[in-house]
Amino acid sequence: MSKLKKLNIINYISENKTTFNIELTYEIFGKPIGEAPIVLVNHALTGNSRITGLGGWWNSIIGKDKLIDTVDFTVIAFNFPGNGYDGFLIRNYEDLILRDIAKIFIIGLKKLNINKLFAVIGGSIGGGLVWEMAAISPDLAENYIPIASDWKSSDWLLANTRLQKQILNNSSQPVHDARMHAMLCYRSPLSFQKKFGRSKDSDVFNVESWLLHHGKKLQQRFQLQAYKLMNHLLSTIDITRGGKVKFEDIISKISGNIFIVSVDSDLFFTDYQNRETFYKACRTKENIFFKTIKSVHGHDAFLIEFDQLKILLSEIFTKKHISLLSN
Repeated sequence: MSKLKKLNIINYISENKTTFNIELTYEIFGKPIGEAPIVLVNHALTGNSRITGLGGWWNSIIGKDKLIDTVDFTVIAFNFPGNGYDGFLIRNYEDLILRDIAKIFIIGLKKLNINKLFAVIGGSIGGGLVWEMAAISPDLAENYIPIASDWKSSDWLLANTRLQKQILNNSSQPVHDARMHAMLCYRSPLSFQKKFGRSKDSDVFNVESWLLHHGKKLQQRFQLQAYKLMNHLLSTIDITRGGKVKFEDIISKISGNIFIVSVDSDLFFTDYQNRETFYKACRTKENIFFKTIKSVHGHDAFLIEFDQLKILLSEIFTKKHISLLSN
């Protein structure tokens, strides 16, 4: 069983010049640092550093004899500072943006004497963080793998995070009600149709009961302050720094392979949005690849369609000639 470890990052100065003292917690799975290539896994909005083992949210693809095999790799997962999993919360969360989290993770890696990664992978906001880390440190990883995400917060995403903010600030059951709304973004109409088919139980539609269940479940395990932070960070993804740097210039500097993994039914980070990014990046970068999860389940397919994910990413993680020993 992996244990939660902690790094203290003192006097971190954020992008807006606010000073923070950060408790960066993390877990390590598989080989000890220095004995195998390293994979960094970035968690999603309500996730945490427990990526495999008891309660692991990505157990299906990380572990012994899994896609990311802990026999062959050192696997590290940091907690987003302020996600509450380690008890650490950030009150002035709006003084941070996702680029700050990327910088903090890179500082954390340096404190662990890690200068090179075999891969950095993440889904949803974790994938946005992959993009931000690639932009800040283009030589950090041999493989960058953003899944069900993009390099920017689109207008659609901004609209949804704004609605989430309104719910979180004004509802009498903020976490519960915000989660109910969020589930509509994470799944698709066809997914609901196939799952529920207008079925009822005691005159209540099952889809309504399902939403209420998810609202209650998150309310019991996730803190309001953490949800506010993560929702805010989700609205700040932008590797071009508001257009101050050209997207093409950033992409051209990233030396590692980029594997964009899209979900064809994603309503949150749309397939169209990902394809647009891929076609734009192809003009300046050769080693960029596009892969699609085909699913009715929408955004959450990266947490459901594990068999597809294994096939789509097998060429990265099952090579016998892993070229890097990170330390």
